[in-house]
Amino acid sequence: MPSETITLTDGTKLNAIVEGSGPPLIMVPGWSQSANGFKHQIASLSDVRTVIALDMRGHGNSDKPKTGYRIQRLAKDLFDVICAKGLEQPDVLGHSMGCSIIWSYNSMFGAEKPLGRLILVDQAPAVVAQPGWDEDTKSNAGCLLPDMEALAGFMDGVIASTTADATKEIIRGMFTEDVDEADLDWIAAENIKLPRDRAAHLLHDHCVLDWRTEIEAISNPTLVIGGEASIFSAASQRWISEHIPDAQVEVFGADEGGSHFMFWQNSQKFNAIVKAFLAA
Repeated sequence: MPSETITLTDGTKLNAIVEGSGPPLIMVPGWSQSANGFKHQIASLSDVRTVIALDMRGHGNSDKPKTGYRIQRLAKDLFDVICAKGLEQPDVLGHSMGCSIIWSYNSMFGAEKPLGRLILVDQAPAVVAQPGWDEDTKSNAGCLLPDMEALAGFMDGVIASTTADATKEIIRGMFTEDVDEADLDWIAAENIKLPRDRAAHLLHDHCVLDWRTEIEAISNPTLVIGGEASIFSAASQRWISEHIPDAQVEVFGADEGGSHFMFWQNSQKFNAIVKAFLAA
């Protein structure tokens, strides 16, 4: 797919897949994932949009500097991309950590450089539960990990998984059981392009944040997409939609590829939902 290089204000060069024509749609992948992971969406959505799918710093084919592996910095990188491309109110789709980047962007830059429509794909408002939270709060926040000790174990596993085969076993639970092994191999190979020490550092910053108040401040037209078989509760995706005025929500069933990667496992339905939202 056609790509270009976008240079950020700190000199870091990001790789971006750019395809199609029409109003811009920026696509922000999740933790350790690359723009290539959106290949099924790019092929479909570029019929109606200029799709700009990003490899965030350290990810995919972008530069891999030693610093900047925090959500705030990635939000600034998104701001730099929008400024460099001269975009006005671009629509943005984020998957997983990509949603956190959008929430951080809105908080810091939303008044200066507002975004247009938001498509938030399966990110928990809070990945790690805080002490004293009851079960309803944890479910609505989508907590994947019960405490900081569990996060430390997750990070240790990431650092130790220095091969694509080992990384494949970390991400296996993010798909339904019928996922094709060749697909998992390919996605793991993309995942490992982010050096594991930087992946762990970014994972920690990402997981300890609680985005609930920032979500409640969103006024953009918003589509929220989740899955009944995802690592994050469907209740958390409904919570997000209920706290953004007039937001739409779509939750894929477990029998229709409703995993954390529903856009990969059921791209036809996913692309149709996104196209309908963008056309409304």
